[in-house]
Amino acid sequence: MDEGRQELWLSLLSLLIISINAVMFWRRGGRDARWSLRLLLMGLMLCFLLSPGSVLVLLLSVCCSVVHFSAGKEEVLLPAQGRAVLITGCDSGFGLNLAKMLAMAGMKVYAGVLDGSGPGAEELRTISSSQLTVLQFDITDLNQTYEAHQLIKSQIGETGLWGLVNNAGVLGYTCDGEILPMRILRKIIEVNFISGVDVTRVFLPMIRQAKGRIVTVSSLAGEVPFPGFAAYGASKAALTLYFGVMRQELARWGVKVAIIQPGGFKTNILGNQEQWAKIQKEIFSTLPPEVTGAYGEEYICSMQHRLSNMTAHSCTNFAPVLHAIKHALLSETPRPFYHPGPTAWAFPFMHRFCPTWLFDIIFPHMLYQS
Repeated sequence: MDEGRQELWLSLLSLLIISINAVMFWRRGGRDARWSLRLLLMGLMLCFLLSPGSVLVLLLSVCCSVVHFSAGKEEVLLPAQGRAVLITGCDSGFGLNLAKMLAMAGMKVYAGVLDGSGPGAEELRTISSSQLTVLQFDITDLNQTYEAHQLIKSQIGETGLWGLVNNAGVLGYTCDGEILPMRILRKIIEVNFISGVDVTRVFLPMIRQAKGRIVTVSSLAGEVPFPGFAAYGASKAALTLYFGVMRQELARWGVKVAIIQPGGFKTNILGNQEQWAKIQKEIFSTLPPEVTGAYGEEYICSMQHRLSNMTAHSCTNFAPVLHAIKHALLSETPRPFYHPGPTAWAFPFMHRFCPTWLFDIIFPHMLYQS
């Protein structure tokens, strides 16, 4: 093999090794994410500018591998004790389990619930811990937001609020955008976006005081267009963009903002059969006859069953989401985005790199196949 070809293969090999290390560093987040970019740029520069020394480049890439694996120790998080966090939407799902986990870890947890006498609130009250306070908290009621603010401020004083987890949300009803009643669309936008912004703005002075964290639970539907999720996806897209801007604007005060985009988890956000029956009745009573005729009653009624088929295979283990939120709250260098879940990376990857015409054909079938 001639010298030029040998240098080319050595350069490509070193670039491959550095790229793999860069990806692995990036997945760890924090300071390692910055090192991933530096490693990749360094590999490119050395491979293309210093090709005569490609053997040295290869040695450098191997050294990077050694550094990577020797730095594979688990990250040490900030102590949970002495820090307070407010979590909305603790009636079930992520919020309920997160409140219990953080209270056990030693954080002072204020768990907001919509139904103060519901099973979720009662389950939280059975936990005999002075670290956990259950709050009746409808985030769409600004008066209740101010009441929660006054209570928390009176208890934590000048320490400030370390964390706010915007977790409360609703799905509403899954159907085509033309069919969905505007009343429900407005409710979804209000709960998932407007009210989360309201809560954040009220508590932000306390968070700024602590140089704390804002963690917002968004959704893949805010990044990838899911058929039947037009209103829900729009609300989550607005949420993601708003808090992405806030991440930049609040950095000057040391406040860190993280967005969680789970994929493929089964929660109680879907509501119950009785609620769905009422909404379906409202659709048929308000929809113009020509629209009903265009879609057909059978198709409109099938939306609920199609969603049930989709969620039947969803993951019931919330651990990846809970650990992501905990990391966002207690890591010295939290990531701006977390993507826990089996489909959290696959669907966005497909949406970004698959031709649009092909994506529009295969994605609906992947979602709703039984």
